[in-house]
Amino acid sequence: MKRITIKTMTIGALALAAAACTVGPQYKKPSTEMPAGFKEQPPAGWKTAQPSDSMKRGAWWELFGDPALNALEEQVSVSNQTLAQAEAQFRGARAAVAAARAGLFPTVTAGAQATRSYSGAARSASGQSGTTTVYQVPVDFTYEADVWGRVRRTIEENAANAQASAADVETIRLSLQAELAVDYFQLHGLDEQKRLLDTTVTDYETALKITGNRHDQGVASGADVAEAQTQLETARAQAIDLGVSRTQLEHAIAILTGKAPVDLTIPMGPIAVAPPVVPLALPSELLERRPDIAAAERRVAAANAQIGVATAAYYPNLSLNASGGFASSTLGTLFSLPNRFWSLGPQLLATLFDGGLRRAQVAQAEAGYDAQVAAYRESVLTAFQNVEDNLGALRILADESVQQTAAVNAAEKSLALTRNRYSAGIATYLEVITAENAAYANQRTAVDLRVRQMTASVNLIKALGGGWSVAQMPQTVGAVTR
Repeated sequence: MKRITIKTMTIGALALAAAACTVGPQYKKPSTEMPAGFKEQPPAGWKTAQPSDSMKRGAWWELFGDPALNALEEQVSVSNQTLAQAEAQFRGARAAVAAARAGLFPTVTAGAQATRSYSGAARSASGQSGTTTVYQVPVDFTYEADVWGRVRRTIEENAANAQASAADVETIRLSLQAELAVDYFQLHGLDEQKRLLDTTVTDYETALKITGNRHDQGVASGADVAEAQTQLETARAQAIDLGVSRTQLEHAIAILTGKAPVDLTIPMGPIAVAPPVVPLALPSELLERRPDIAAAERRVAAANAQIGVATAAYYPNLSLNASGGFASSTLGTLFSLPNRFWSLGPQLLATLFDGGLRRAQVAQAEAGYDAQVAAYRESVLTAFQNVEDNLGALRILADESVQQTAAVNAAEKSLALTRNRYSAGIATYLEVITAENAAYANQRTAVDLRVRQMTASVNLIKALGGGWSVAQMPQTVGAVTR
């Protein structure tokens, strides 16, 4: 009769576990207001991306067509230590999913022990030595049925966090790649400024020589010579000073590629490429193409699952415990059939009073969910802002570049005329200095505009997700734990 009772209890426990439910709210992706299009219109020649467009997936920097940049960018994913840290954190989050899944299975432990004990009372009663030795080989089985879905909600939470961590890795990867590209173009922008200053220094040397000759002929004053000398030395100092910023940018690129600064040297040269035409995504597509938005959405799902975990604490825990093995006072007969032992039985445990702890934990989980929803919606709005900012920058800079080219041409023409007038003795050297400074300032502004256009192009690609897709993120628990 005893065996029948235990068997009945066991079957009942397993049946209850099989009919287990999952408490807590079912997850629904938070809604966000989605504009029909962008306020800022793209530059001429751009268009909305179509499914058939050959948009670079992953290696977005190849859009610029710069082999040197391509080689540097490839090293980010291989050697960058910040990215390596993020990837290690993802592996930890993925392992947490496997740890949570272990809660769906029973725990089985086995051991062996020998206990020697002495009792004076036993010795007096039996006349024996009073010393006994007991040998045991126990096996214990413990299984907590996930009746209310606490374990499953924990798995759901950890899986969502692992997916968010995977998206975080891609966000960091994209940020590092974009930072490298921006540094690269700024570095070569400084090279263009250095070339411009070197040309300016040569012109100033010629001007100083002409002014010196005019002074020797009694046509120019000593003040003109001093001004020409001052202008030349100032330009030389500016050319040298550019080396500070260039060196710092080269060192930053070395660190981004996982190298010591001594191991990387980037040859001097101008920006040899033009801003690429990037197919523009629709606003709704940003939700699928930005890894930071994907990570924020997954954290909302994790917070929703945490509500279920907290809610499950209101319900009793059902566990099934079993133990068995062999025990004997004689080692030689330990594994004989008469020395076996076993026990089996379910256990139901409920919390009757906790001073409002569970209610507070559910409220805390709900507040955490609301915070994650707000963070998700904020990340969507920020994504729209990033795209609009860089679209606006590219449009305005394109118009400004046209005007600046006209300004450079006008300044160079004015300088040529002023120099001719000075050589003819019509203009003062102050007029020449003014024209030379205006020409140099406009040429330098043109270089700055070129760098800003390249930077805005990189930042727009980053704002569009860099060709990343949410399909690249682990989609299931199985994928997360691969």
